[in-house]
Amino acid sequence: MVLNRASGRLEHRQFGDLLDYLEPGDVLALNNSRVIRARLRAVSARTGGQFEVLLLEENGLNDWWALMRPGKRARIGTQIIFHAPQGRPATVRATVLAANADGHRRLHFTGTSNILEALGELGEVPLPPYIERVKATHMALDQERYQTVYAGPGGSVAAPTAGLHFTETVLTDARSRGVQVCFLTLHVGAGTFAPVKTENIAGHVLHEERYELSEPAARLINQAKQAGRRVIAAGTTTVRVLESVAAQNHGRLAASAGRTRIFIFPPYNFSIVDRLLTNFHLPRSSLLMLASAFAAPQETRGRELLLAAYAEAVRRRYRFFSYGDAMLIL
Repeated sequence: MVLNRASGRLEHRQFGDLLDYLEPGDVLALNNSRVIRARLRAVSARTGGQFEVLLLEENGLNDWWALMRPGKRARIGTQIIFHAPQGRPATVRATVLAANADGHRRLHFTGTSNILEALGELGEVPLPPYIERVKATHMALDQERYQTVYAGPGGSVAAPTAGLHFTETVLTDARSRGVQVCFLTLHVGAGTFAPVKTENIAGHVLHEERYELSEPAARLINQAKQAGRRVIAAGTTTVRVLESVAAQNHGRLAASAGRTRIFIFPPYNFSIVDRLLTNFHLPRSSLLMLASAFAAPQETRGRELLLAAYAEAVRRRYRFFSYGDAMLIL
């Protein structure tokens, strides 16, 4: 779906038609974070009770915050033994060190030099909970499909889903038309998808996510903005990096790495991004609010404009959420 912000006009196209909306000199910015196999299976060393563990944030070597289910049984001091997806026990263990206000557990891993290196054997693709997989063949396909073709550094526990639509052919064709492609990194955390529950949305606090913007990417985008050329962001995660860095540098970009918890909602003045490619998002999510802000920058009518487009998408049986269809907001 293509949404024209100024007129409210909708078009219905195929993803390959994206190139019809790009011009020579445009910059296409993509989040190249790689999804790690962050979902693990374990049992209590004392009782044999089962746990599902979702790695969330690395504090240091073999030191992670994780979401554990059932959480009530994951008391401080609990020791757990991990199992491979086929059910056989592994040598990797962990001890629950602490719990935070969100109910997450801090785990210290043993039996491996680095738990990240063991995820290929122990981990599963961390699909969203609304996607159910029973057959092993489907899970094997997810290992490839729930990853962008340009994925680089690992660290995300959910895919930057707008990027899943791209193929090598689309990227090659874009470059051949004079579009400049650049990459940045934001490691997507589970907090991005947490529903906004506060009465006043300004009171909602996003979890921090690690990002990195290289000097060549920052320079390329700054040059485009200075020359009046457009920046197209693929995904809300890309927007968050660019607008976070710009907010720290008086509207310009600079090479940087750090953490961001920027929460973009209407009204918002975008400094960098001129076009947004995104998926169709869950209700009450910060992602939906960012897209609403982009639909009408510096105004509050973006929510109505976006939800009207969503209603049309429902009527035309567009697919929503992670493996769903794309929307280009012009």
